[in-house]
Amino acid sequence: MIASTNAHKIQEIKAMLQGLPLDIKAVNEVDPLPAIVEDGDTFEANAIKKAVETAKAVGYLVLADDSGLAVDALQGQPGVYSARFAGEPSNDQRNNDKLLDLMAGLPIEQRVARFHCVIAVAWPSGEVKTYSGSCEGTIGFSPQGDHGFGYDPLFQVPGYDQTFAQLGEEIKNQISHRSRALVQLKELFHQDFL
Repeated sequence: MIASTNAHKIQEIKAMLQGLPLDIKAVNEVDPLPAIVEDGDTFEANAIKKAVETAKAVGYLVLADDSGLAVDALQGQPGVYSARFAGEPSNDQRNNDKLLDLMAGLPIEQRVARFHCVIAVAWPSGEVKTYSGSCEGTIGFSPQGDHGFGYDPLFQVPGYDQTFAQLGEEIKNQISHRSRALVQLKELFHQDFL
């Protein structure tokens, strides 16, 4: 089960885990659960909390993702606050606008950033394992592309000279921070979970 209500994340995770002998469902496909407050100061802490609390509540193996963008020129912001960088409720457009405002006037060499992802997998017993991945890039000067979500229209990937939102799902799902974390999970799946 995926401990997320973010439809975009759920779609990406399901696509990347295709082929595994699992019936993968999101929590909102089963029973409504109380919201879990993401109050950790790291991606790992938030992912673990979501996975463990959800696994205990539903009684199944649960996968939870916490991920976000870290910009060097902003001392790692927005970081764990990526989804709510511009305040509540979360809004991708406002988050992107705030990021661009804070970076106004910076040349491309000062726009270094990376996406981080931690995937936590928890059993109802409370046992948990984590997998992490990152993807280096730069923040563009304006949104580009119609695919993806979050900061994808601003995040330019080296070697492609396009944003995640321009690359599309197939390429993004091969090179993203989330895919790098999930590759580790898939490689160790038989050893760790069966």
